[in-house]
Amino acid sequence: MEQNEQKAYTGVDVLETLEDAVNYNRFLTRLVSERSNPQHAILDFGAGTGTFAELIRDADRHVSCVEVDSKLRGGLSALGFQAYESIEEVGPDSLDVVYSFNVLEHIHDDESIIQQFYRALKPGGLVIVYVPAFEFLTSSFDKRVGHLRRYRRGPLRSMLANVGFEIDESRYVDCLGVAAGLIYKIIDDGSGQLSRCSVAIYDRFAFPVSRVLDHVFQNVLGKNVLIVGRKPVANA
Repeated sequence: MEQNEQKAYTGVDVLETLEDAVNYNRFLTRLVSERSNPQHAILDFGAGTGTFAELIRDADRHVSCVEVDSKLRGGLSALGFQAYESIEEVGPDSLDVVYSFNVLEHIHDDESIIQQFYRALKPGGLVIVYVPAFEFLTSSFDKRVGHLRRYRRGPLRSMLANVGFEIDESRYVDCLGVAAGLIYKIIDDGSGQLSRCSVAIYDRFAFPVSRVLDHVFQNVLGKNVLIVGRKPVANA
């Protein structure tokens, strides 16, 4: 969701459904916890209901949040998080890690947000971006939750590099999710709904296998793109 553009998120039910995706949530949480320590200042950009912020805080990390939806932001504050409406409220060179999971695809000017990540990070700080991949997987689900695009690894990597980030890691994630996405398109009834049962089954049985197969396919295919960038020390 774009800063000061969209104030109410229509996919809250999706966030609630994905709370049951234990393996998926654990994977994303580790992307942050394994690249940080308890002294780091971490920002969850597009924190939603706080699923990831809570899990990362449980790993003894200090997390603040950006969330434009006022109701969701109030919920984050009730959970004890410092919750900002805009990343522009965050001071320059003040963060060690910024992560954004499945958010940039909602934002018209995604590059301007990446520029804000760069501004807010300390020299040497990390940005972790995880977004949906491949336009051919676009379905009624994307339309219902407000996805403006899906990404390819090369152009997204270039966008971060053009802003100034050094790229530590770039790969596709969840290769089996491509097949699942195509099956969803075939049986799509146009409602854009996700079955809570189907999500739980995929998470329990398919996602762990997909993570193993990703070692083979991570450079060519996956339901999502992961980019990890670093703000250079020399450019501070």
